Amino acid sequence: MVERRSQAETHPVCVNLDPGICGFPCTIEATRAENRTVLVTIRDSECEHIQRLSESLNEIGLRDLFAPISRNPAFISAERAGCHPSCPIPIAIMKAVEAAMDMALPRDVFIRFNYRERGG
Repeated sequence: MVERRSQAETHPVCVNLDPGICGFPCTIEATRAENRTVLVTIRDSECEHIQRLSESLNEIGLRDLFAPISRNPAFISAERAGCHPSCPIPIAIMKAVEAAMDMALPRDVFIRFNYRERGG
C-alpha cells in the first residue's frame, strides 16, 4: 500500500501578509509535524511586536485550532508580544495552520475598505 501525503506534509504552507497601514509585512510558514501539530515560523518582519510573537510561538496543535480566542496560543502570544488588537497576523497564522493540517483549503483572504460618498 502506498502512503499518500498531502502537500502540507512535504512542503510548508506559506502566507505572505501585508497587514496594512503599519507597513510591516511578513511571511508565515506552517509545516505539518508529528502528533497533530504544525510548526510555525514568522519571518521577514521589521515589527518588534511580530518579532517577539515569532520568538514565543513555535507550534500549534490540532486542539488549538478549536480553542476560543482567550485560550488560543496564537492570540495569547500576540497579546503578550504587544500586538495591536486589530493586527491580522494571528488570524493569518491560524489560516496557515488550518491549511497545513489539511483542514481548510489555502485560499486568499481580503479586507477591503469601500469608500462611498457621504450623503443622500
